[in-house]
Amino acid sequence: MQKELLVRFWEEQGIHPKVIDAFLRIPREFFVSPELYKHAYDDIPLPTIRGQSISQPTTVMLMTQALDVQEGHHVLEVGSGVGYQASILSKIVGNGKVISTEIMPELVEVARKNVMTLGCSNVSIHETDGSRGLLPHAPFDRVMITAACPKIPEPIIEQTKEGGIIIAPVGDLHEQVMVKAIKVGQRLDLEFLGPFAFVPLQGKYGFEREN
Repeated sequence: MQKELLVRFWEEQGIHPKVIDAFLRIPREFFVSPELYKHAYDDIPLPTIRGQSISQPTTVMLMTQALDVQEGHHVLEVGSGVGYQASILSKIVGNGKVISTEIMPELVEVARKNVMTLGCSNVSIHETDGSRGLLPHAPFDRVMITAACPKIPEPIIEQTKEGGIIIAPVGDLHEQVMVKAIKVGQRLDLEFLGPFAFVPLQGKYGFEREN
């Protein structure tokens, strides 16, 4: 019932049918612990491991919609987490590819297992500092950063194709604004999609860890 209510809400908000279809094809309960199954379709973030979380469904839908992913696209995701967002993207890119990076080894292991179990063969999870992008796999049609960043990292801008789109929550450690950036020559055309709160991006172009 809760899933149906979410879908109805997104339809009213103009979320594209292919984005909703991808959501329906990936079971959110698969990515959380058994005691949280009953909350899998509540419109809230849920904890995973290492102090990380899986974003609330509406946030996932809004980011995916804004990214404007097309069949065959080559997509970079910075911050695999447990692999939920990458799995949804996999259903939209089709014969394209989702390259997902994660800096925490424990999350890399879980994400790889999850995408493999769900048959998302067009997703690869890389244990690396995603704030630097992933040059061997560049350039990218689309980039989604799923952690709060002080600004969009320069290497990621450089690794994005002309006309490509980057979605990122940009701000401080407490609140960010979701930014949709379209690469036009050497500049970014920016659209601001509202306030959000994400866990901080780690790595060279993220936030320094507190001691």
